[in-house]
Amino acid sequence: MSTSFEDLVAARAPALLRTAVMLTGNRADAEDLLQTTLLQAHRHRAGLVSMGAPAAYLRRILVNAHLQGVRARARRPRVVAELDDLAAVGPEPPPAIGAMWQHLTALPTRQRAVLVLRYYEDLPDREIAEILGCGQSTVRSTAFRALATLRERLADLPPEEL
Repeated sequence: MSTSFEDLVAARAPALLRTAVMLTGNRADAEDLLQTTLLQAHRHRAGLVSMGAPAAYLRRILVNAHLQGVRARARRPRVVAELDDLAAVGPEPPPAIGAMWQHLTALPTRQRAVLVLRYYEDLPDREIAEILGCGQSTVRSTAFRALATLRERLADLPPEEL
């Protein structure tokens, strides 16, 4: 059975939007990122639907579009995502994620991308390295620095805020 590009988009768009919210920090930018991703994918639609892992290819386009667009977005005022942005595109996040979400959005873009791909998308370092176009050791060191930053910031919070 052959899957059309439209079927692929219908099946993968909700997951891609959730990942985009995690990467961008807010729903509006996430929707723009998803639209950019789907426009790029549409150019290659004939080969995309016949490839072995079209979902991985779409995710790679999404992450790379996000990393490339960061410079342009850096000139705009930064909007920190609200938990409502996450709830609008998926299941209600647990209450304990509030403080962590604020700290995650404050990480540098590449560090956030590594943590989102590793812990939200549950990808192994090998796949993250392929998506980001770097080595597995770079993925591990980037994750290490990101987690160290989060630990440092969370260490200063009172226990009732964790």
